[in-house]
Amino acid sequence: MARIALVTGAPGWLGSRLVEALLGRVQDAAVGERWDRVRALVLPGVDAGRLAGLDPRLELVTGDLRRPESLRPFMQGCEDAVVFHCAGLIHPKRIAELYDLNHLGTEKVLAAAIQAKARRLVYVSSNSVAGMNARRDVWFDETTADRPYMHYGRSKLLAEAAVRAAAFACDLETVVVRPPWYYGPYQPARQTTFFTMIRTGKAPIIGGGDNLRSMAYVDNLCQGLLLCADHAAARNRTFWIADRRPYPMHEIVDTVERLMRDEFGIRCHGGRLRLPAVATQVAYWADRALQTAGLYHQKVHVLSEMDKDIACTTASAERELGYAPQVDLQEGMRRSLRWLRDSGIAF
Repeated sequence: MARIALVTGAPGWLGSRLVEALLGRVQDAAVGERWDRVRALVLPGVDAGRLAGLDPRLELVTGDLRRPESLRPFMQGCEDAVVFHCAGLIHPKRIAELYDLNHLGTEKVLAAAIQAKARRLVYVSSNSVAGMNARRDVWFDETTADRPYMHYGRSKLLAEAAVRAAAFACDLETVVVRPPWYYGPYQPARQTTFFTMIRTGKAPIIGGGDNLRSMAYVDNLCQGLLLCADHAAARNRTFWIADRRPYPMHEIVDTVERLMRDEFGIRCHGGRLRLPAVATQVAYWADRALQTAGLYHQKVHVLSEMDKDIACTTASAERELGYAPQVDLQEGMRRSLRWLRDSGIAF
């Protein structure tokens, strides 16, 4: 029987890289057997240029996961397929959009997958379902209690609940993957802005910047997703997928600046925007007030998290799935900068 993979969220950041990994074009994510067919769902009006013509095994289907009728062509003829549900919204214009896409959209994808008799659905969730670490030395794992952070975390938690309910109610196998902040080729403008802030000396550092952040180089994340697609131990389970260790915030900023300066010849200001802890507290309450009113401001939200510990362990995925992340922070950021340079993106 042909091995068929369906991917939502293309040609977005993760969706595009996952399509390439499924087609055997990402060496550091190479696991399992060859996929015979890959089908990607592309929103109407979105340019799928970098995926078009990539491989004869790849089919692009136009559709919107908020419209169930548009999912039928995407799922058609895909009995026993694996669905990778990567589509999601992080930074909305209005809070209602988070629930419309992340929660209700996931329910529609599940219904379509069940009707098509797909074998397994791998859902890309978020660290925001767990919130923040209560202590710096106690990292998230698969036993951590859910403490969703703001409406984004709640929308993803509701989606996770829908995924698990589907597995309980029918024959569809499911896997929930919780990645942290990820990085790598095809990064969106918000990640490039972060690099610009580092170059110009405006990267915010709260206190000493010692708070821990787990990150996932996109190829490491793709490896984890592919393992979750096939491994028997992943059935109806949740796994954290990230780089092997969390990084102090100052190490993330210092690494990017050092690579820019020493390997790419980019002149950097060398400074930091050092802020007291009260800055994130003010941002938190401003963010909370805005979200209570149904509104959202990306910069305020991001600042509210800048001094928090958001760290996980991948021990379960390594032990049970054979997950072995190949790329660390320095190499991942090197590849990110190289991709920006080769793509002609100014930062």
